[in-house]
Amino acid sequence: MKPHIALICGGKSAEHEISCLSALGIFEAIDRERYRVSLFGITDSGEGFVELTSRDQFDRDENGIPIVPKNGVKGTLPEEIDLLFPVLHGSNGEDGVFQGFAEFMQINYLGSGVLSSALAMDKTRAKQIFASAGLRVATGVSVASAVEADSLSLTLPVFVKPSRGGSSRGTQKVKEKGALQAAINEALKFDSTVLIEEAINGRELECAVLQEGGKFLTSVVGEIRVLGGREFYDYEAKYLDSATEYLVPAPIPDEIAKEIREQSVIAFQAIGCEGLARVDFFLTDEGQIVINELNTMPGFTPKSVFPMLWRESGRNYRDVITTLIEEALQNPKV
Repeated sequence: MKPHIALICGGKSAEHEISCLSALGIFEAIDRERYRVSLFGITDSGEGFVELTSRDQFDRDENGIPIVPKNGVKGTLPEEIDLLFPVLHGSNGEDGVFQGFAEFMQINYLGSGVLSSALAMDKTRAKQIFASAGLRVATGVSVASAVEADSLSLTLPVFVKPSRGGSSRGTQKVKEKGALQAAINEALKFDSTVLIEEAINGRELECAVLQEGGKFLTSVVGEIRVLGGREFYDYEAKYLDSATEYLVPAPIPDEIAKEIREQSVIAFQAIGCEGLARVDFFLTDEGQIVINELNTMPGFTPKSVFPMLWRESGRNYRDVITTLIEEALQNPKV
């Protein structure tokens, strides 16, 4: 009998719609000769589980992106699930919350566990771990409430971002102290802790990690270039317009690419990740490699960076999905 794979998407997260896009991509590409697959959505208010059988059953947000229908029939997950594939981005899904639910329900699931998911999602904690592992991180501080701009000994410009968030939601680049308070207040709408980091002058590079047969495989390194006068790789540049250019592989020296791939594995192991991750770096104008963050469930649409990096490394979209599923089935968590 084919293993029953249940994809989970949506959720009470600022990245709800991106999760739906990722899950739909996997749902439509998965090898159905090998697996029986179901797709379940969690509404943006946290209600689940809505079973969805096609793209047409999704509602659409103001940008035309699929979201889980609020009026869908909500029920429980079926008992005969062999593997949960939580294609959940951001809070209540990628941060250990759903992973804890899966373990409580004694259902095997794909990807990083409770602790590693929580650590990777918390940018402040992750930076501390990366630094302890010998990786270079940006200078920054975390705050839990409004602060006086003059009390921060940071060099402008800075990035202000929710400590636990993704897709650059709530993130702003601040060039003047007078704009700092408003940026902190905006980030506090997405999380109770805000990370303020000095801006790094350099190129944005990314590397994908895939676990297979006890080994940590790394993709080619890709570069993201933001066009059209945008200050940084924000939500709109990622998903809503054509302001982004992807160079895969990145036009960088081989020794730099090798170092980034090695550092990606160091970061993956330091956090205790499983299955997959995308690790983001800056390459400064002085040639220094600075780790930015690690995503335990990166964007997974066919056009997302994670599949793109693997495609240019010789693994197509379906192959990556199959590898992840097989690894999770062979190494159950529960």
